[in-house]
Amino acid sequence: MAELTAADVSEIAHLAMLSLTAEEAERLRVELSVVLEAMAALAAVDTTGVIPMTHAQPMDLRLRPDLVEPSLPVEAALAGAPSHADDKFVVPVVIGGDS
Repeated sequence: MAELTAADVSEIAHLAMLSLTAEEAERLRVELSVVLEAMAALAAVDTTGVIPMTHAQPMDLRLRPDLVEPSLPVEAALAGAPSHADDKFVVPVVIGGDS
């Protein structure tokens, strides 16, 4: 597997909305390349016939029954809200908009 390029790291940083210095980008390029090499080594292992598992030892998952129950009353849900109107939480605008 080819190592990551500086352009790859720049694209990853852009997607993660990170601002990196040239030194940070180079350090991360090396570190991420090592991680990808380790993943490639794992992917190369023949797992034919291996049963998928979630834990190294058998265990029973203790799940609660999926029952329909009454939800929290609106008044109780809004009781601790700093601001609410018309049975809804009022929050500051985060993305775009004028209100």
